[in-house]
Amino acid sequence: MPVVSINDVSYTVPSGTRLGELLARETKYEMPCGGQGRCGKCKVTVRGAMNPLTEREKQCLSADEIAQGIRLACLTVTEGDCRIRIDGEKDAQIRILGKMPSIRLQPAFTAYGCAVDIGTTTLAACLYDAEGNMLAQASSRNPQAGRGADVISRMDAALGGAGRELSAAVCSAVDELLIQLAETAGISGREVDGLVITGNTVMLHLLTETSPEPLSHAPFAVERKFGETVETGVLGLTSVAPEAAVYLPPCISAFVGADLVTALLASGICREAGTQMLVDIGTNGEMALIRNGQLIVCSTAAGPAFEGAGISCGIQGRHGAIDRVFFQEGELKAHVIGEHAAEGICGSGIVDAIACLLESGQIDETGYMEEESILIAPTVALTQQDVRMIQLAKSAVHAGIRTLLHLADIDCGEVSGLLIAGGFGSYLNVENAGRIGLIPKELVPRVRVIGNAALSGAAMLLLNQEYRAVCERYAGDAKGIELSNDPFFSEEYMAQMMF
Repeated sequence: MPVVSINDVSYTVPSGTRLGELLARETKYEMPCGGQGRCGKCKVTVRGAMNPLTEREKQCLSADEIAQGIRLACLTVTEGDCRIRIDGEKDAQIRILGKMPSIRLQPAFTAYGCAVDIGTTTLAACLYDAEGNMLAQASSRNPQAGRGADVISRMDAALGGAGRELSAAVCSAVDELLIQLAETAGISGREVDGLVITGNTVMLHLLTETSPEPLSHAPFAVERKFGETVETGVLGLTSVAPEAAVYLPPCISAFVGADLVTALLASGICREAGTQMLVDIGTNGEMALIRNGQLIVCSTAAGPAFEGAGISCGIQGRHGAIDRVFFQEGELKAHVIGEHAAEGICGSGIVDAIACLLESGQIDETGYMEEESILIAPTVALTQQDVRMIQLAKSAVHAGIRTLLHLADIDCGEVSGLLIAGGFGSYLNVENAGRIGLIPKELVPRVRVIGNAALSGAAMLLLNQEYRAVCERYAGDAKGIELSNDPFFSEEYMAQMMF
Protein backbone atom coordinates (compact mmCIF):
# COMPACT_ATOMS: atom_id res chain seq x y z
CA MET A 1 0.00 0.00 0.00
CA PRO A 2 1.19 3.59 -0.66
CA VAL A 3 2.99 5.55 2.04
CA VAL A 4 1.89 9.18 2.38
CA SER A 5 3.99 11.54 4.49
CA ILE A 6 2.42 14.70 5.89
CA ASN A 7 5.05 17.17 7.08
CA ASP A 8 7.43 14.18 7.45
CA VAL A 9 4.98 12.01 9.41
CA SER A 10 4.24 8.82 7.44
CA TYR A 11 0.91 7.02 7.00
CA THR A 12 0.21 3.79 5.13
CA VAL A 13 -3.04 4.09 3.19
CA PRO A 14 -4.94 2.17 0.51
CA SER A 15 -4.32 3.23 -3.09
CA GLY A 16 -7.05 5.65 -4.16
CA THR A 17 -7.18 7.44 -0.81
CA ARG A 18 -8.33 11.04 -1.15
CA LEU A 19 -5.76 13.35 0.44
CA GLY A 20 -8.42 15.63 1.89
CA GLU A 21 -9.97 12.77 3.86
CA LEU A 22 -6.55 11.72 5.17
CA LEU A 23 -5.67 15.28 6.21
CA ALA A 24 -9.04 15.84 7.89
CA ARG A 25 -8.69 12.62 9.84
CA GLU A 26 -5.04 12.86 10.86
CA THR A 27 -4.30 16.59 11.13
CA LYS A 28 -7.74 18.27 11.60
CA TYR A 29 -7.02 20.13 8.37
CA GLU A 30 -9.90 22.47 7.49
CA MET A 31 -11.88 22.16 4.27
CA PRO A 32 -14.60 24.83 4.43
CA CYS A 33 -16.78 23.25 1.72
CA GLY A 34 -16.51 19.81 3.29
CA GLY A 35 -14.23 18.43 0.59
CA GLN A 36 -16.64 19.08 -2.28
CA GLY A 37 -14.14 20.96 -4.44
CA ARG A 38 -16.13 24.20 -4.33
CA CYS A 39 -14.08 26.63 -2.23
CA GLY A 40 -10.56 25.97 -3.56
CA LYS A 41 -8.97 26.56 -0.14
CA CYS A 42 -7.44 23.18 0.68
CA LYS A 43 -4.22 23.93 -1.17
CA VAL A 44 -1.27 21.69 -0.28
CA THR A 45 2.09 21.03 -1.87
CA VAL A 46 2.29 17.42 -3.09
CA ARG A 47 5.06 15.37 -4.65
CA GLY A 48 4.70 11.76 -5.76
CA ALA A 49 2.23 9.49 -7.50
CA MET A 50 -1.26 10.94 -7.72
CA ASN A 51 -4.12 11.45 -10.17
CA PRO A 52 -3.77 14.08 -12.93
CA LEU A 53 -5.04 17.61 -12.30
CA THR A 54 -8.82 17.83 -12.40
CA GLU A 55 -10.63 20.50 -14.40
CA ARG A 56 -11.70 22.18 -11.17
CA GLU A 57 -8.07 22.41 -10.01
CA LYS A 58 -7.09 23.98 -13.34
CA GLN A 59 -9.69 26.66 -12.66
CA CYS A 60 -8.64 27.28 -9.03
CA LEU A 61 -4.86 27.11 -9.31
CA SER A 62 -2.54 29.56 -11.05
CA ALA A 63 0.17 28.42 -13.44
CA ASP A 64 2.79 29.22 -10.78
CA GLU A 65 0.94 27.16 -8.16
CA ILE A 66 0.65 24.22 -10.51
CA ALA A 67 4.38 24.48 -11.30
CA GLN A 68 5.12 24.40 -7.54
CA GLY A 69 3.20 21.15 -7.13
CA ILE A 70 0.20 22.68 -5.36
CA ARG A 71 -3.02 20.66 -5.47
CA LEU A 72 -6.47 20.79 -3.91
CA ALA A 73 -6.38 18.08 -1.26
CA CYS A 74 -10.05 17.21 -1.65
CA LEU A 75 -9.61 16.41 -5.37
CA THR A 76 -6.24 14.64 -5.18
CA VAL A 77 -6.11 10.84 -4.98
CA THR A 78 -3.09 8.69 -4.16
CA GLU A 79 -1.81 6.32 -6.84
CA GLY A 80 1.43 5.55 -4.99
CA ASP A 81 3.79 7.09 -2.44
CA CYS A 82 3.28 10.84 -1.86
CA ARG A 83 4.77 13.64 0.24
CA ILE A 84 2.51 16.44 1.45
CA ARG A 85 3.59 19.75 2.90
CA ILE A 86 1.08 21.97 4.71
CA ASP A 87 1.70 25.32 6.41
CA GLY A 88 1.82 25.48 10.21
CA GLU A 89 -1.26 26.63 12.05
CA LYS A 90 -1.46 30.18 13.33
CA ASP A 91 -3.23 31.33 16.45
CA ALA A 92 -6.65 32.75 15.81
CA GLN A 93 -7.78 35.95 17.47
CA ILE A 94 -10.78 34.47 19.22
CA ARG A 95 -12.81 36.46 21.71
CA ILE A 96 -12.97 34.03 24.62
CA LEU A 97 -15.22 35.44 27.34
CA GLY A 98 -17.85 38.13 27.13
CA LYS A 99 -19.21 40.33 29.91
CA MET A 100 -20.61 38.68 33.03
CA PRO A 101 -22.73 40.14 35.81
CA SER A 102 -21.88 39.68 39.48
CA ILE A 103 -23.38 36.42 40.65
CA ARG A 104 -23.95 34.55 43.90
CA LEU A 105 -21.90 31.35 44.12
CA GLN A 106 -23.50 27.94 44.17
CA PRO A 107 -21.01 26.08 41.98
CA ALA A 108 -21.71 22.88 40.09
CA PHE A 109 -18.31 21.48 41.14
CA THR A 110 -16.24 20.96 44.28
CA ALA A 111 -12.65 21.81 43.38
CA TYR A 112 -12.41 23.20 39.86
CA GLY A 113 -14.89 23.64 37.02
CA CYS A 114 -14.75 24.44 33.31
CA ALA A 115 -17.18 26.23 31.02
CA VAL A 116 -16.89 25.38 27.32
CA ASP A 117 -18.50 26.85 24.20
CA ILE A 118 -18.46 24.58 21.16
CA GLY A 119 -18.90 26.94 18.24
CA THR A 120 -19.21 25.83 14.64
CA THR A 121 -15.86 27.44 13.86
CA THR A 122 -14.10 27.82 17.22
CA LEU A 123 -13.98 26.34 20.71
CA ALA A 124 -13.52 28.49 23.80
CA ALA A 125 -13.19 27.52 27.46
CA CYS A 126 -12.42 28.96 30.88
CA LEU A 127 -11.41 27.39 34.21
CA TYR A 128 -12.70 28.46 37.64
CA ASP A 129 -12.00 27.61 41.26
CA ALA A 130 -14.69 27.14 43.90
CA GLU A 131 -14.39 30.81 44.96
CA GLY A 132 -15.45 31.95 41.51
CA ASN A 133 -12.02 33.09 40.37
CA MET A 134 -11.27 32.54 36.68
CA LEU A 135 -7.85 30.86 36.61
CA ALA A 136 -7.30 30.46 32.87
CA GLN A 137 -8.96 30.72 29.49
CA ALA A 138 -8.12 29.25 26.10
CA SER A 139 -9.50 28.76 22.60
CA SER A 140 -8.88 26.71 19.47
CA ARG A 141 -10.42 25.85 16.15
CA ASN A 142 -13.20 23.31 15.91
CA PRO A 143 -11.53 20.33 14.18
CA GLN A 144 -14.87 19.28 12.70
CA ALA A 145 -14.20 21.97 10.07
CA GLY A 146 -12.41 19.23 8.15
CA ARG A 147 -15.90 17.98 7.33
CA GLY A 148 -17.20 21.38 6.28
CA ALA A 149 -17.49 24.94 7.56
CA ASP A 150 -21.24 24.81 8.20
CA VAL A 151 -23.62 22.62 10.19
CA ILE A 152 -25.34 21.24 7.08
CA SER A 153 -22.09 19.76 5.72
CA ARG A 154 -21.34 18.19 9.09
CA MET A 155 -24.82 16.73 9.45
CA ASP A 156 -24.42 15.21 5.98
CA ALA A 157 -21.08 13.74 7.06
CA ALA A 158 -22.57 12.31 10.26
CA LEU A 159 -25.46 10.76 8.36
CA GLY A 160 -22.93 9.34 5.91
CA GLY A 161 -21.23 7.38 8.68
CA ALA A 162 -18.81 9.92 10.18
CA GLY A 163 -20.76 10.55 13.39
CA ARG A 164 -18.27 8.82 15.66
CA GLU A 165 -15.36 10.57 13.95
CA LEU A 166 -16.96 14.00 14.44
CA SER A 167 -17.70 13.29 18.10
CA ALA A 168 -14.19 11.99 18.76
CA ALA A 169 -12.63 14.99 17.01
CA VAL A 170 -14.42 17.60 19.10
CA CYS A 171 -13.97 15.62 22.35
CA SER A 172 -10.24 15.39 21.65
CA ALA A 173 -10.09 19.15 21.01
CA VAL A 174 -11.99 19.88 24.24
CA ASP A 175 -9.58 17.58 26.12
CA GLU A 176 -6.64 19.51 24.69
CA LEU A 177 -8.18 22.80 25.83
CA LEU A 178 -8.81 21.40 29.31
CA ILE A 179 -5.21 20.18 29.57
CA GLN A 180 -3.98 23.61 28.50
CA LEU A 181 -6.20 25.33 31.08
CA ALA A 182 -5.02 23.01 33.87
CA GLU A 183 -1.35 23.53 33.00
CA THR A 184 -1.81 27.32 32.96
CA ALA A 185 -3.46 27.19 36.39
CA GLY A 186 -0.87 24.78 37.78
CA ILE A 187 -3.34 22.03 38.64
CA SER A 188 -4.03 18.50 37.46
CA GLY A 189 -6.83 18.08 34.95
CA ARG A 190 -8.14 15.27 37.16
CA GLU A 191 -9.01 17.91 39.76
CA VAL A 192 -11.66 19.32 37.42
CA ASP A 193 -14.89 17.75 38.62
CA GLY A 194 -17.63 19.76 36.91
CA LEU A 195 -18.25 21.19 33.44
CA VAL A 196 -20.88 23.09 31.48
CA ILE A 197 -20.69 22.71 27.70
CA THR A 198 -22.87 24.93 25.50
CA GLY A 199 -23.27 25.03 21.74
CA ASN A 200 -25.88 25.11 19.01
CA THR A 201 -28.25 22.19 18.60
CA VAL A 202 -26.24 20.47 15.88
CA MET A 203 -22.95 20.87 17.76
CA LEU A 204 -24.43 19.22 20.87
CA HIS A 205 -25.84 16.39 18.75
CA LEU A 206 -22.43 15.77 17.17
CA LEU A 207 -20.66 16.05 20.54
CA THR A 208 -22.88 13.37 22.09
CA GLU A 209 -22.96 11.22 18.94
CA THR A 210 -26.71 11.74 18.72
CA SER A 211 -28.03 11.29 15.18
CA PRO A 212 -28.89 14.67 13.62
CA GLU A 213 -31.27 12.97 11.15
CA PRO A 214 -34.43 14.68 12.52
CA LEU A 215 -32.69 18.06 12.14
CA SER A 216 -31.79 17.46 8.50
CA HIS A 217 -35.24 17.75 6.92
CA ALA A 218 -38.65 19.34 7.43
CA PRO A 219 -40.32 19.65 9.89
CA PHE A 220 -36.86 19.88 11.61
CA ALA A 221 -38.04 18.11 14.74
CA VAL A 222 -35.82 17.96 17.81
CA GLU A 223 -35.98 14.68 19.68
CA ARG A 224 -33.21 15.60 22.13
CA LYS A 225 -33.29 19.15 23.45
CA PHE A 226 -30.68 18.53 26.17
CA GLY A 227 -30.94 20.42 29.47
CA GLU A 228 -29.37 17.32 30.99
CA THR A 229 -26.33 16.12 32.90
CA VAL A 230 -24.00 13.38 31.61
CA GLU A 231 -20.70 11.96 32.85
CA THR A 232 -17.42 12.75 31.12
CA GLY A 233 -16.89 9.06 30.41
CA VAL A 234 -20.10 8.94 28.39
CA LEU A 235 -18.84 11.77 26.20
CA GLY A 236 -15.35 10.31 25.90
CA LEU A 237 -13.54 13.14 27.70
CA THR A 238 -10.41 11.76 29.39
CA SER A 239 -8.52 14.80 30.70
CA VAL A 240 -10.70 15.45 33.76
CA ALA A 241 -12.05 13.43 36.69
CA PRO A 242 -13.83 10.38 35.26
CA GLU A 243 -16.88 10.96 37.45
CA ALA A 244 -17.11 14.68 36.62
CA ALA A 245 -20.64 15.83 35.76
CA VAL A 246 -21.16 17.69 32.47
CA TYR A 247 -24.25 19.88 32.17
CA LEU A 248 -25.52 20.43 28.61
CA PRO A 249 -27.91 23.43 28.63
CA PRO A 250 -31.29 23.22 26.88
CA CYS A 251 -31.87 23.98 23.21
CA ILE A 252 -34.98 25.63 21.81
CA SER A 253 -35.29 24.17 18.30
CA ALA A 254 -33.30 22.51 15.53
CA PHE A 255 -31.32 25.64 14.74
CA VAL A 256 -31.73 27.71 17.90
CA GLY A 257 -29.49 26.05 20.42
CA ALA A 258 -28.14 26.13 23.93
CA ASP A 259 -25.65 28.79 22.87
CA LEU A 260 -28.45 31.32 22.36
CA VAL A 261 -30.05 30.27 25.66
CA THR A 262 -26.81 30.82 27.60
CA ALA A 263 -26.22 34.09 25.72
CA LEU A 264 -29.67 35.26 26.81
CA LEU A 265 -28.77 34.40 30.40
CA ALA A 266 -25.53 36.39 30.26
CA SER A 267 -27.07 39.34 28.42
CA GLY A 268 -29.79 39.88 31.03
CA ILE A 269 -32.23 41.21 28.42
CA CYS A 270 -35.02 38.94 29.63
CA ARG A 271 -34.90 40.81 32.95
CA GLU A 272 -34.86 44.31 31.45
CA ALA A 273 -37.75 46.62 30.63
CA GLY A 274 -38.57 47.63 27.09
CA THR A 275 -38.04 45.77 23.83
CA GLN A 276 -34.63 44.19 23.45
CA MET A 277 -32.95 42.14 20.74
CA LEU A 278 -29.95 39.80 20.81
CA VAL A 279 -28.17 38.71 17.63
CA ASP A 280 -25.29 36.24 17.46
CA ILE A 281 -23.82 36.74 13.99
CA GLY A 282 -22.04 33.56 13.04
CA THR A 283 -22.25 30.61 10.70
CA ASN A 284 -25.62 29.77 12.23
CA GLY A 285 -26.92 33.26 13.00
CA GLU A 286 -29.30 33.03 15.95
CA MET A 287 -31.40 35.91 17.25
CA ALA A 288 -34.03 36.72 19.86
CA LEU A 289 -36.53 39.47 20.61
CA ILE A 290 -38.01 39.98 24.09
CA ARG A 291 -41.04 42.24 24.57
CA ASN A 292 -43.47 42.34 27.46
CA GLY A 293 -42.14 39.04 28.68
CA GLN A 294 -42.65 37.31 25.32
CA LEU A 295 -39.54 35.73 23.81
CA ILE A 296 -39.40 35.12 20.04
CA VAL A 297 -36.38 33.42 18.48
CA CYS A 298 -35.18 32.37 15.06
CA SER A 299 -32.10 31.29 13.16
CA THR A 300 -30.83 32.48 9.79
CA ALA A 301 -28.54 30.47 7.53
CA ALA A 302 -25.97 33.24 7.17
CA GLY A 303 -23.25 30.74 6.29
CA PRO A 304 -19.58 31.06 7.17
CA ALA A 305 -18.73 34.07 4.98
CA PHE A 306 -18.32 36.41 7.96
CA GLU A 307 -15.81 33.94 9.42
CA GLY A 308 -13.71 33.95 6.24
CA ALA A 309 -14.95 30.73 4.66
CA GLY A 310 -16.21 30.87 1.09
CA ILE A 311 -14.37 34.18 0.47
CA SER A 312 -11.51 34.01 -2.05
CA CYS A 313 -8.92 35.53 0.32
CA GLY A 314 -10.91 34.91 3.49
CA ILE A 315 -9.24 33.59 6.64
CA GLN A 316 -10.10 33.54 10.33
CA GLY A 317 -9.20 36.48 12.54
CA ARG A 318 -5.56 35.57 13.24
CA HIS A 319 -2.10 36.99 12.67
CA GLY A 320 -1.82 37.99 9.05
CA ALA A 321 -5.55 38.72 8.68
CA ILE A 322 -6.81 42.15 7.61
CA ASP A 323 -9.30 43.07 10.32
CA ARG A 324 -9.91 46.75 9.50
CA VAL A 325 -10.13 48.65 6.22
CA PHE A 326 -10.45 52.43 5.96
CA PHE A 327 -9.71 55.47 3.81
CA GLN A 328 -6.77 57.65 4.79
CA GLU A 329 -5.99 60.72 2.72
CA GLY A 330 -8.08 59.33 -0.11
CA GLU A 331 -6.32 55.95 -0.19
CA LEU A 332 -7.62 52.58 0.89
CA LYS A 333 -5.65 51.32 3.90
CA ALA A 334 -5.73 48.00 5.73
CA HIS A 335 -4.77 47.04 9.28
CA VAL A 336 -3.32 43.56 9.71
CA ILE A 337 -3.52 41.60 12.98
CA GLY A 338 -0.02 41.24 14.41
CA GLU A 339 1.29 43.95 12.07
CA HIS A 340 2.36 41.21 9.63
CA ALA A 341 2.19 41.23 5.85
CA ALA A 342 -1.42 40.58 4.85
CA GLU A 343 -2.21 36.93 4.13
CA GLY A 344 -5.98 37.25 3.88
CA ILE A 345 -9.00 39.09 5.22
CA CYS A 346 -11.35 38.15 8.09
CA GLY A 347 -15.00 38.98 8.64
CA SER A 348 -14.67 42.42 10.22
CA GLY A 349 -12.24 43.45 7.48
CA ILE A 350 -14.63 42.26 4.78
CA VAL A 351 -17.45 44.40 6.21
CA ASP A 352 -15.13 47.43 6.33
CA ALA A 353 -13.83 46.82 2.81
CA ILE A 354 -17.29 46.64 1.28
CA ALA A 355 -18.40 49.76 3.17
CA CYS A 356 -15.35 51.64 1.85
CA LEU A 357 -15.87 50.46 -1.72
CA LEU A 358 -19.52 51.48 -1.56
CA GLU A 359 -18.39 54.92 -0.38
CA SER A 360 -15.91 55.24 -3.23
CA GLY A 361 -18.40 54.03 -5.83
CA GLN A 362 -16.35 50.97 -6.79
CA ILE A 363 -19.33 48.85 -5.72
CA ASP A 364 -22.83 50.06 -6.57
CA GLU A 365 -26.05 49.48 -4.64
CA THR A 366 -26.69 46.22 -6.51
CA GLY A 367 -23.25 44.88 -5.52
CA TYR A 368 -21.88 45.21 -9.04
CA MET A 369 -18.15 45.88 -9.50
CA GLU A 370 -16.78 47.12 -12.82
CA GLU A 371 -13.56 45.28 -12.07
CA GLU A 372 -13.59 41.55 -11.44
CA SER A 373 -11.46 42.08 -8.32
CA ILE A 374 -10.17 45.00 -6.24
CA LEU A 375 -6.94 44.90 -4.26
CA ILE A 376 -7.28 45.58 -0.54
CA ALA A 377 -3.57 44.86 0.09
CA PRO A 378 -0.75 43.75 -2.24
CA THR A 379 -1.75 40.07 -2.12
CA VAL A 380 -5.35 40.32 -0.91
CA ALA A 381 -8.27 41.14 -3.18
CA LEU A 382 -12.05 41.26 -2.99
CA THR A 383 -13.79 39.66 -5.97
CA GLN A 384 -17.25 40.02 -7.46
CA GLN A 385 -18.12 36.56 -6.16
CA ASP A 386 -17.01 37.58 -2.66
CA VAL A 387 -19.38 40.54 -2.73
CA ARG A 388 -22.23 38.24 -3.80
CA MET A 389 -21.45 35.87 -0.91
CA ILE A 390 -21.59 38.76 1.57
CA GLN A 391 -24.86 39.99 0.06
CA LEU A 392 -26.43 36.58 0.71
CA ALA A 393 -25.13 36.47 4.28
CA LYS A 394 -25.96 40.03 5.28
CA SER A 395 -29.44 39.92 3.78
CA ALA A 396 -30.21 36.75 5.78
CA VAL A 397 -29.23 38.44 9.05
CA HIS A 398 -30.98 41.73 8.26
CA ALA A 399 -34.14 39.97 7.07
CA GLY A 400 -34.18 37.85 10.22
CA ILE A 401 -34.11 40.97 12.39
CA ARG A 402 -36.88 42.60 10.36
CA THR A 403 -38.99 39.44 10.52
CA LEU A 404 -38.80 39.26 14.31
CA LEU A 405 -39.88 42.92 14.48
CA HIS A 406 -42.75 42.21 12.07
CA LEU A 407 -43.96 39.25 14.09
CA ALA A 408 -43.91 41.39 17.24
CA ASP A 409 -45.83 44.10 15.31
CA ILE A 410 -43.27 46.81 16.10
CA ASP A 411 -40.72 48.86 14.20
CA CYS A 412 -37.07 49.72 14.90
CA GLY A 413 -38.05 52.83 16.83
CA GLU A 414 -39.49 50.71 19.64
CA VAL A 415 -36.32 48.70 20.18
CA SER A 416 -34.42 49.87 23.26
CA GLY A 417 -31.26 47.93 22.50
CA LEU A 418 -29.68 45.55 20.00
CA LEU A 419 -27.04 43.34 21.57
CA ILE A 420 -24.50 41.72 19.25
CA ALA A 421 -22.83 38.60 20.58
CA GLY A 422 -20.17 36.24 19.27
CA GLY A 423 -16.55 36.42 18.24
CA PHE A 424 -17.18 38.12 14.88
CA GLY A 425 -19.39 40.77 16.49
CA SER A 426 -16.66 41.60 19.01
CA TYR A 427 -14.49 43.16 16.29
CA LEU A 428 -17.25 44.57 14.11
CA ASN A 429 -17.34 48.25 13.12
CA VAL A 430 -21.02 48.79 13.84
CA GLU A 431 -21.31 51.88 11.63
CA ASN A 432 -20.01 49.91 8.65
CA ALA A 433 -22.33 47.02 9.50
CA GLY A 434 -25.21 49.46 9.17
CA ARG A 435 -23.74 50.93 5.97
CA ILE A 436 -23.71 47.59 4.15
CA GLY A 437 -27.10 46.54 5.55
CA LEU A 438 -25.97 43.77 7.86
CA ILE A 439 -28.14 45.39 10.54
CA PRO A 440 -30.84 48.07 10.15
CA LYS A 441 -29.31 51.56 10.12
CA GLU A 442 -31.96 52.74 12.57
CA LEU A 443 -30.62 50.35 15.21
CA VAL A 444 -26.94 51.30 14.90
CA PRO A 445 -27.09 53.90 17.74
CA ARG A 446 -28.65 51.29 20.02
CA VAL A 447 -26.10 48.53 19.43
CA ARG A 448 -24.16 47.09 22.36
CA VAL A 449 -21.41 44.53 21.71
CA ILE A 450 -21.23 41.86 24.44
CA GLY A 451 -18.59 39.40 23.20
CA ASN A 452 -18.91 35.64 23.64
CA ALA A 453 -22.09 35.73 25.69
CA ALA A 454 -22.71 32.01 25.10
CA LEU A 455 -19.56 31.14 27.07
CA SER A 456 -20.33 33.77 29.71
CA GLY A 457 -23.74 32.17 30.24
CA ALA A 458 -22.15 28.73 30.48
CA ALA A 459 -19.80 30.10 33.14
CA MET A 460 -22.79 31.47 35.05
CA LEU A 461 -24.40 28.02 34.98
CA LEU A 462 -21.14 26.54 36.23
CA LEU A 463 -20.85 28.98 39.13
CA ASN A 464 -24.48 28.94 40.21
CA GLN A 465 -26.67 25.90 39.56
CA GLU A 466 -29.84 27.92 40.20
CA TYR A 467 -29.49 29.44 36.73
CA ARG A 468 -30.34 26.06 35.22
CA ALA A 469 -34.01 26.61 36.05
CA VAL A 470 -33.81 30.06 34.42
CA CYS A 471 -32.40 28.57 31.20
CA GLU A 472 -35.01 25.81 31.22
CA ARG A 473 -37.68 28.52 31.47
CA TYR A 474 -36.20 30.51 28.57
CA ALA A 475 -36.06 27.40 26.40
CA GLY A 476 -39.58 26.33 27.34
CA ASP A 477 -41.21 29.75 26.95
CA ALA A 478 -39.49 30.81 23.72
CA LYS A 479 -41.55 30.87 20.55
CA GLY A 480 -39.40 29.57 17.72
CA ILE A 481 -39.99 30.85 14.19
CA GLU A 482 -39.09 28.79 11.12
CA LEU A 483 -38.01 31.45 8.63
CA SER A 484 -37.84 29.17 5.59
CA ASN A 485 -41.65 29.06 5.56
CA ASP A 486 -42.23 32.74 6.32
CA PRO A 487 -43.33 34.84 3.31
CA PHE A 488 -42.33 38.11 5.01
CA PHE A 489 -38.80 36.80 5.53
CA SER A 490 -38.58 35.73 1.89
CA GLU A 491 -39.59 39.20 0.70
CA GLU A 492 -37.20 40.93 3.10
CA TYR A 493 -34.39 38.58 2.14
CA MET A 494 -34.64 39.67 -1.49
CA ALA A 495 -35.11 43.34 -0.58
CA GLN A 496 -32.09 43.44 1.75
CA MET A 497 -29.81 41.98 -0.92
CA MET A 498 -29.26 45.55 -2.08
CA PHE A 499 -26.68 47.75 -0.38
